[in-house]
Amino acid sequence: MRRLLLVTAILMANVMTMSAAKQKVTIDRIDPTDWYVGMKNPSLQLMVYGKNIASVQDVTTDYPGAVIDSVVRLDSPNYLLVYMNLREAQAGTMTLKFDKLKANYTLKQREMAGSKRKGFTNADVLYMLMPDRFAQGAGHNPQVKGMRTYKEDRTQPSLRHGGDLNGIREHLDYFNELGVTALWLTPVLENDSPDDERGFSTYHGYATTDYYRVDPRFGTNEDYRRLCDEAHAKGLKVVMDMIFNHSGFEHPWTLDMPTKDWLNLPQWLVESNGTSKAEGTSFLQTSYKLTPVMDPYAAKVDLKETTEGWFVPTMPDLNQHNPHLMRYLIQNSKWWIETMGIDGIRMDTYPYAYADAMAQWMKELDEEYPNFNTVGETWVTEPAYTASWQKDSKLAKSNSYLKTVMDFSFYDKLNQAKHEETDPWFAGLNRLYNSFVYDYLYPNPKSVMAFIDNHDTDRFLGNGKDSLALKQALALLLTVQRIPQLYYGTEILMNGTKEITDGYVRKDFPGGFPGDEHNAFTREGRTKAEQQMFTWLSRLLHWRKGNDVITKGGQTQFIPFNGIYVIARQYQGKTALTILNGTSKPATMEVKRYQEVIGSATRAKDVPTGRYYDLSQDLTLKPRQSLVLEF
Repeated sequence: MRRLLLVTAILMANVMTMSAAKQKVTIDRIDPTDWYVGMKNPSLQLMVYGKNIASVQDVTTDYPGAVIDSVVRLDSPNYLLVYMNLREAQAGTMTLKFDKLKANYTLKQREMAGSKRKGFTNADVLYMLMPDRFAQGAGHNPQVKGMRTYKEDRTQPSLRHGGDLNGIREHLDYFNELGVTALWLTPVLENDSPDDERGFSTYHGYATTDYYRVDPRFGTNEDYRRLCDEAHAKGLKVVMDMIFNHSGFEHPWTLDMPTKDWLNLPQWLVESNGTSKAEGTSFLQTSYKLTPVMDPYAAKVDLKETTEGWFVPTMPDLNQHNPHLMRYLIQNSKWWIETMGIDGIRMDTYPYAYADAMAQWMKELDEEYPNFNTVGETWVTEPAYTASWQKDSKLAKSNSYLKTVMDFSFYDKLNQAKHEETDPWFAGLNRLYNSFVYDYLYPNPKSVMAFIDNHDTDRFLGNGKDSLALKQALALLLTVQRIPQLYYGTEILMNGTKEITDGYVRKDFPGGFPGDEHNAFTREGRTKAEQQMFTWLSRLLHWRKGNDVITKGGQTQFIPFNGIYVIARQYQGKTALTILNGTSKPATMEVKRYQEVIGSATRAKDVPTGRYYDLSQDLTLKPRQSLVLEF
């Protein structure tokens, strides 16, 4: 009986082999599209896409120094993973043979060693913008062939508006005039999802459908490289927004999963017949609550909802515990660093992905690029939670290796304080004082990113134009021990809320598009109020640039007294004093109380206005007045 089974198995294997031989095999693409020699980690994963590509018997190369370590066949016959070692390989064109098929693959020389790549630091001010909403360059194509159904309509807040990379590049001088030092663009990768029947699109960029291609509506990979090069030539860094938690529904991985566990909870796709219609299926959406990831008492159901639930039905949740997927994503980050010369990464929805896998990514990136920087979106408003995500935190069970975290506590407390009177205890600017009190939790407070608003929040001004509150927020943001991030248009009083849709906090920058009657890119085109805010902020930004007092100085904060909040930064005999009247009434600052930081100084200049103040006597502050004094 055993012999009969053996003979039967052999016959079946021969039949399957002959059947495979008759199948048409194609090589449609290989990721990464090319690679670099001389990396610290010489391993390279090639993901080969093609019809029945897994049926090939042999994968070989005779390229000097290139060794094929293993070939991995996945659940889908249309993918093949080839793992190589390039330790001894030199730059050139490598020929890979897949049985009778051949594919040429380019190995490139690195432009510089990884240790020479410099990331953003607290000496920088990041300016966050959305490419679709900032500016449109010359020669823009409003309808790119080959893309799924979409249209550009600037009257619709959730459709594409037509901004692109060339539009940003054509306004690089504007960023220098303003005084920022780094540009954080929301994702620029291909988002080839069709507009839906409700009038929504993926203009925001957070639904990736190709990890190696810039969205053609924004431009080409070459356009992105040109933007990075010209930005660098003007002293500006470029930070790339990435998403490892999820992809876009139209990514090939959704329609043809490489493995059964490539996505989290993929079974509902069978129930929905491969569509994103979640009704009547076992679809599980994330709770959007990140606390279970760090909660020592977290229920399994809560943790599962956070890390395995999908962000929305149209954004498949990637399973970073699949080692082949994680290797793909790690390589992708390195490829963009090497190919475009980006100066940093902002990782979206950081705690939604598996923490151990993200730590692996960060550790390997840090080993290859020790002076690079990555900031993770960690949206919980308590400092202890945020601090536990920072590299070398003693609060976490394991090291995240994430150098920079986002200070949602600062954002939250500041946005509460702007509506309140600062009292002797908890309200108003006390909230900020009481947030900074917990900086001892951070392994490195200087590598925490603070902000007053962004693309996911109401704008700081809401639907109003309270420039006094905005100046207080910006004065604090740009002088405390943090990496500051601004949101595009804040400098010209752009406002808006999310009460209807996110599009209302992502409006077009005035003057960035053909036919705009209002052009806020120029002094002449700005209104009087816009110019006043621009000038005030620009002076502060240019003063901050290269200022060791702010980037290297110690920080002393005083408990708000008589409604006034004071923070001092000091370095090598120089002092910067941020003074905020947190009340809607005139208030008196008793100079004697702050003698320990004022010392013998009797005269100080307010940076944004250039006015001088006498420190030998008490200061009378107007309602909600802000001062940034230097002496």
